Parts: sequence; C-alpha cells; structure tokens
Amino acid sequence: MLISYLVFITNKQATMSGHNKWSKIKNKKAITDAKKSKIFSKLVKLIQVESRLSHGNMESLGLRTAIQKAKEANMPSDNIDRAVKKGAKGEGVELEMAVYETYGPGGVAIMIEILTDNKNRSSAEIKHILSKNGHALATPGSCSWAFHKEGKEWLPQTTVEISAEDGAKLEALIDELEENDEVQEIFHNGL
Repeated sequence: MLISYLVFITNKQATMSGHNKWSKIKNKKAITDAKKSKIFSKLVKLIQVESRLSHGNMESLGLRTAIQKAKEANMPSDNIDRAVKKGAKGEGVELEMAVYETYGPGGVAIMIEILTDNKNRSSAEIKHILSKNGHALATPGSCSWAFHKEGKEWLPQTTVEISAEDGAKLEALIDELEENDEVQEIFHNGL
C-alpha cells in the first residue's frame, strides 16, 4: 500500500513538472518575441525614413545600411520590402531624426539618436528617463566634441575610464533608454 502511494505521488509530481516546463518555455518565447518585435518596429521606421529620403533608391548608402541592419536582425524580406515601398511612396507618419546629448555615470558622454513623429513628446520621454537615473539633457554640441561622425555612427575621439559601479549604472541607463521605441542608437565614450 505504501509503495503504490509513493508511485502515485511521484507520477503526480512528474506531471506537474512537465506542465511547469511548458509554462517556462512559453514565457521565455513570449519575452524573446516581444524583444524581436520591438527591434523590428525600430528597423521598419528606420527603413521607411531612409527610403523616403532616397525616394526608394536601393543604391542609397543610408537605405542599404538600414536594410543590412534589418537582415542582421533576421527580419523577414517581406517586411523589409513593405517598409521600403511604404517609405518610397511617402505613406505613413512623417518621421524625423533627432540627436540628444547627455553626460552619464562617471562623466561618460552619450549621444542618443531617435526617430520620432513628435520631437516634443520624445524630448520629454528622454528627459524623464534621464532624470529617473540622476542625469539631464545637455545642450546641443556639449557632448558631440568627444565624437566624430563616420557614416551613420558616432565614433569616440576620446574615451573615459569608468569604475565597475559606474559601468553597471551606464548599462542600466542604456537598457532603459533602449526600451523607448523611438530610440534608434546610443553611442558613448566609456571604457
């Protein structure tokens, strides 16, 4: 009698374990799908803007770069083609590029590139994220001296060594900024 009871309990736990495993897999998939969706939506915006600027010319450096980024993120070709066509036709919302500058933990200069349909709203959102982390927007040009622009990227001319603690704070700030759908790229000169 005792043996059959133990077998029953063991089988019940095995069943529950299998259910729990599926729940974990499902939750992990939902998280990765959400991250992929966020990346894809950012890339679609970028492709549409570059397509609009180049009038759909696939030989344009900006459009080629945006498409290359999309392919590196494993975005389906159909999505890329739709974004190029939509941008070339001038459909959708008029999006603008903007660059915000700030100094982060340990005095690291940070350049934040955004793509938005409303600069006032985006500016307020970026200011809010920075203020939550103890920082504020810098005046235009106050951080750009530490970088030179090569193509579409801001490359640091000077670098700043930061402590492990400041590095963790910088990483947390960048992660929070990247959660914003309008933030396209973040560049910094910290080591």
